[in-house]
Amino acid sequence: MNFQQAVATCFAKYVDFSGRASRAEYWWFFLAYLVLAVVGSFIHQYLYFIVVLAFILPMLSAGARRLHDIGKSGWWLLIGIIPLVNLVLLYFAVQPSAPESNEYGPPPTV
Repeated sequence: MNFQQAVATCFAKYVDFSGRASRAEYWWFFLAYLVLAVVGSFIHQYLYFIVVLAFILPMLSAGARRLHDIGKSGWWLLIGIIPLVNLVLLYFAVQPSAPESNEYGPPPTV
């Protein structure tokens, strides 16, 4: 999956917390968010706020689908609230996709 496909897919599944997201899809979308947030913060505080608002729900849904891809529940995102323990989410996000189908669906094809 390339950059454009990942961003288009994540915005198409704006609040779809079901299914699975590949590692490439999640990290390309995260990169798009990071770049736009940094650029927006340099331009104006309000633009940064708009970028964050536009990306918050798609980032949560992509994170939940990424956790589904490794066989974890999307509720694991809540540990992101706890300082230092939230590094577990980073560990989960870099794990390779489970090659077999799981309770959240078949593996992502792209």
